Amino acid sequence: MSDKKFSVVIAGGGSTYTPGIVLTLLDNLDKFPIRSLKFYDNDGERQQKVADACAIMIKERAPEIEFLATTNPAEGFSDVDFVMAQIRVGKYEMREKDEKIPLKHGVVGQETTGPGGIAYGLRSIGGVLELIDYMEKYSPNAWMLNYSNPAAIVAVATNRLRPKSKIINICDMPIGIMDRMAKILKLDSYKELDFDYYGLNHFGWWTAVRDKKGNNLMPQLQAYVREHGYILPDESGTEKSWRETFEMAKNVYALDPETLPNTYLKYYLYPQEVVKHSDPNHTRTDEIRLGREKFVFEECAKITESGTAQNSAFKSDEHASYIIDLCRAIAYNTKERMLVITPNKGAVENLDSDTMVEIPCLIGANGPEPLAQGKIPRFQKGLIEEQNSVENLVVDAWIEGSYTKLWQALSLSKIVPDAGLAKVILDELVEANKGYWPELKIGRPEPVLS
Repeated sequence: MSDKKFSVVIAGGGSTYTPGIVLTLLDNLDKFPIRSLKFYDNDGERQQKVADACAIMIKERAPEIEFLATTNPAEGFSDVDFVMAQIRVGKYEMREKDEKIPLKHGVVGQETTGPGGIAYGLRSIGGVLELIDYMEKYSPNAWMLNYSNPAAIVAVATNRLRPKSKIINICDMPIGIMDRMAKILKLDSYKELDFDYYGLNHFGWWTAVRDKKGNNLMPQLQAYVREHGYILPDESGTEKSWRETFEMAKNVYALDPETLPNTYLKYYLYPQEVVKHSDPNHTRTDEIRLGREKFVFEECAKITESGTAQNSAFKSDEHASYIIDLCRAIAYNTKERMLVITPNKGAVENLDSDTMVEIPCLIGANGPEPLAQGKIPRFQKGLIEEQNSVENLVVDAWIEGSYTKLWQALSLSKIVPDAGLAKVILDELVEANKGYWPELKIGRPEPVLS
């Protein structure tokens, strides 16, 4: 390991996840030393509330680190080694519409899947491309670790529109599920597990889980998930919507008892059940505003007002730990086995080469090296190809400004019952997203419905 210290910019510095990332960076300075940490956000007022508190945390823990919060791209992206991107274009105001407009029509309302995910994806593409362009202009040797949602659509867009860029799209959901697997197995951390996995982001399956000695842990996990899903014995601190999601994994598992599923598959395989348990007037956005967002900004205010973070309730988290491990793997060329989103290039034998799959890769100085996952069953192949077509149609619509391609995307989505309802929802989303989406070409043929 060299003596080099790194410069990092968190793009989306006003995010509620930022304090946890900063704490995790501070906890891992021995493994990943930092000389400079910057926040970049186009909402300076929101970012400053987080930055004022984080400046105190940094000063108390590592005063030698240079810290800057800025809305100026040249300041934010100059002289950096890593960009940690976590932007939310439209913030929670638009997420609320992503969720509530489909639910009004009896369709799943969720930020990364179905109509809501498509709406969010159209907003995110331009924002992430802008960050890539800033990085390449001001720090062309830097790497971007992007966990801005919806990661599947963003990954397709970045692969098609910035194919040579040094960007790795990642997601912490499989890590969160593996952390639950570790607890089920009475292990300390998901880092004690090896695994095989394939799919798209928020759309995948584990085919193997082993301990570091190579022992097969799948039968024990499958027996547990068959009865309980991913629910743990003590879920007292878990929000209601997440408890329902983890419990419903047993229904998804039942469709293929040879694997273990990503929890997000419930939206595609049991959409009516999801809608039945959803409140169109109180969605996940409302939970976050009353929960995590309220907590984070109140805690930031306490730190800023008191001038110390010594008694702060903020904690480091596995989400940030994973990102730091990825930085280390690139910085030190460790070839660590990690789950990322990458062009397939034959890793899943019977999927197209350009499919943006989420699979284990060896991570080093040149980015991901995909690991072969073999030939996948017809059930998963059919689901993946359908969903991959949806995501590519969304990117087509963004590039071409095509209303028709967007209507096709919603109509093809497994979550939407038919093309007529897809059009009704789409027209409401078009109106809600004025100023965020590319202008869609007019000439919308009206379907003939009986």
